Amino acid sequence: MNASRRTALFSVAASAALALSLSACQSGEGAKAEGAAAPVAKETVSASASAPAAAAGTSTSNNTGSGTSTAVGTAHKSNSTSAGAKKGTATPLCRAQDVKVSSERQDGPPYTHIVLTARNTSGHRCEMAGFPHIQFLESHKRDVPSVAKSKPAVPTVLNPGDPAFVLVKLSDGGVDEDNEVVNAFQLVLQGDSTVIAVDSSAGGGLAVDPAKTLTGYWTTELRNGADDF
Repeated sequence: MNASRRTALFSVAASAALALSLSACQSGEGAKAEGAAAPVAKETVSASASAPAAAAGTSTSNNTGSGTSTAVGTAHKSNSTSAGAKKGTATPLCRAQDVKVSSERQDGPPYTHIVLTARNTSGHRCEMAGFPHIQFLESHKRDVPSVAKSKPAVPTVLNPGDPAFVLVKLSDGGVDEDNEVVNAFQLVLQGDSTVIAVDSSAGGGLAVDPAKTLTGYWTTELRNGADDF
């Protein structure tokens, strides 16, 4: 009887110990589960917190892209405007209607050279480009050759009222030259086909040898050396 009770008590004690052991194991696993859940919770919060940052970053990236697009558009627009302004403000060539041309003998006698003066009578700036295409005689249609060394280093730009000058050689001044008297002659400006008639009858006209004539380039002033020919 006592042995049976001991056996029963032993069984009860063993069962209790087993129950306690299982309870402890379950409690430990629960603790581990909770411990693992904590980082998950933190990661979730962190992810939630970073989501606005990522969204903000995306928004910033979009804004930057938009800003770049606007800058490129503005630059393109600015370049177009600049090109248009440049084109619009480029100095036009002087035309026959913009200037009044006169001639005057230089030095002499003998009078071997004349100075042509072209005064800007328009209300705007213009450029006297190149040299005048001069023909002195009806019987000699070839333009007077130009002298390269007289070409100015910068464009000859005239404000309203400003003059430009050209030195023109008529002859060598020799009595045995094949000279012809010229009371009027014509010229054409570079970039314009309009013929300008110049009166040269003062003082009995000009003695011109077509084989010796030369012309310089338009300049804002006559220069020693460059305009000596």
